[in-house]
Amino acid sequence: MTLTKEQIQATIKKYGKDDKDTGSSEVQIALLTNRIQYLTEHAKTHKKDNHSRRGLVMLVAERRKLLKYLRRTNPDSYVKITQELSIRRN
Repeated sequence: MTLTKEQIQATIKKYGKDDKDTGSSEVQIALLTNRIQYLTEHAKTHKKDNHSRRGLVMLVAERRKLLKYLRRTNPDSYVKITQELSIRRN
């Protein structure tokens, strides 16, 4: 199963400006990172599940686009979120 509602709310509370801030880049990146971590573990145990692997690649691409946007618009927040989530910076 993917993320529970409680996990999503905790992520929004941690990275958002308030409890209902679901659209900010930081929150979206954090939520995508959680889903990517889950699917990475899934892919390790289910090696032939190519459908989920494709979804994982699409999520990584979406996160990369959001990180690129965040780096362009708010470099300080970009550095902070990449350090907190242990995402490699390019």
